Amino acid sequence: MNAPIPYQIQDQTCWISPQRAIFWENQSTLLLSDTHFGKTGHFRKNGIGVPQAVFQEDMQRMVDLLGFFKPERLIVVGDLFHSAANLEMDLFAKWRKDFEQLELLLVMGNHDILGDQCYQSNQIAIHKGIFQQGPFQFVHEPMAFTEHPDSGFLFSGHLHPGVSLSGMGKQNLHFPCFYFTKTTCILPAFSRFSGTATVKKKKDNTIFAIVNHQLIEIAR
Repeated sequence: MNAPIPYQIQDQTCWISPQRAIFWENQSTLLLSDTHFGKTGHFRKNGIGVPQAVFQEDMQRMVDLLGFFKPERLIVVGDLFHSAANLEMDLFAKWRKDFEQLELLLVMGNHDILGDQCYQSNQIAIHKGIFQQGPFQFVHEPMAFTEHPDSGFLFSGHLHPGVSLSGMGKQNLHFPCFYFTKTTCILPAFSRFSGTATVKKKKDNTIFAIVNHQLIEIAR
């Protein structure tokens, strides 16, 4: 696994990983968003031949992150699952049993539509709206933060942020990214089987593009 980079938020130390996650060192907490587990199975069920290896690779990447950082807690900032339950849920349940000592909290997203029994059986604590943990807040859709402008630093997901980089000959490449302002961070979609919404660098904002499993800070 390529090395993460440290990033200070207020007095908290966070490690940004090119594996599309952040480790909050002070609280021994791994942060990620938009895993969309079950999405490939949903597409296959509807006749689109997406290989299951896409889902398996995402699961393995999460296992690698847990092994590397050894967090006590995992916070998923929405869209843990993509839609209705399918066979990929069985694989998720097996993973959950392998990591049953890990505290798992889900800040509900628009795709999290499964019944309460599914979350309870997999030992997933669910939170609707804005969730507070220490000096940070978490909500799936960043727009919700406009109602609480003085509440502190907020992590969100939902947008699947990405950035375009230009090269010679008017070439453009697009990459997922972490998008920071002074008071917020929009996490990239953890699922590689996701589109992106283009964000642009603004004054006082920071963007880390994920390029070939490495982080590149966008200077302009």
